[in-house]
Amino acid sequence: VLYTSANLCVKELSHLGTFQLVLLRSTVSLVLCVLYLQRAGIPLMGNNRKWLVVRGFVGMVGLSGFFHTVKHIPLASATVIQYFSPVFTVLLALLFLKERVHKGQWLFLGLALVGIVMVKGFDPRVSWGMWALGLSSACLAAVAYFATMKCRDTDHPVGVVVWFHMLAVPTMGVLSVGEWVPMAESDWGLALAIGVLSIAAQVLMTVALHNEDAGMVMPFKYLGAVLALAVGWWGYGEHMSTLSLAGMALVVASIVANTVLKARVKSSPVA
Repeated sequence: VLYTSANLCVKELSHLGTFQLVLLRSTVSLVLCVLYLQRAGIPLMGNNRKWLVVRGFVGMVGLSGFFHTVKHIPLASATVIQYFSPVFTVLLALLFLKERVHKGQWLFLGLALVGIVMVKGFDPRVSWGMWALGLSSACLAAVAYFATMKCRDTDHPVGVVVWFHMLAVPTMGVLSVGEWVPMAESDWGLALAIGVLSIAAQVLMTVALHNEDAGMVMPFKYLGAVLALAVGWWGYGEHMSTLSLAGMALVVASIVANTVLKARVKSSPVA
């Protein structure tokens, strides 16, 4: 809900440049993170710095790609493509963290991929370039979540999140200089909302990944696809073809089934 609400604010600010949007989001979030860490007496630089830097860098690049797709294609399509990141996260957790994946989960993850292709194949407003950018952004988001899991036992969730913003603010500040668009008062309010909603969403997701397997946590992000579809349809007239809707439904249904299966066989041996 929080991520979808933040993405809606991004859609409302689509007249601003991508780098400017990321800068505004990260500046607000950085201030909130630093204030929290100082009050809690938690070191700003953290402990597992290698993975904190990886998490911050790939998260920054991935978010820039996602914001760009949100600006140029329907909100629901951009969200569904981006939300393929849980599949990549589960694969990374399987390969490197040795998390258990039941054979039935592979079926549901495969069906989710079919649904993603259907979204692109039957929505002419989604170019192959935007589809590829969205999928690349999803891959980078998965790496960021994997890095988050590598910091489970070493760093506080807010300490993990703050590195994203410490890297993004100076980088996006430089990149946005040449494309800065003057902002109205309402724009500043939306920018503040993006920062607050995003940091709340990031921290809650990080807490979840600190306490549960990726195969259980990450699929819940797909519920945002349903919200994005409803908001895009109601707020922006982003009507979808029947086959595109079927693709989105297949993605959501596959992930829900994966979650139920994961919960039932959590203690079973890997198939």
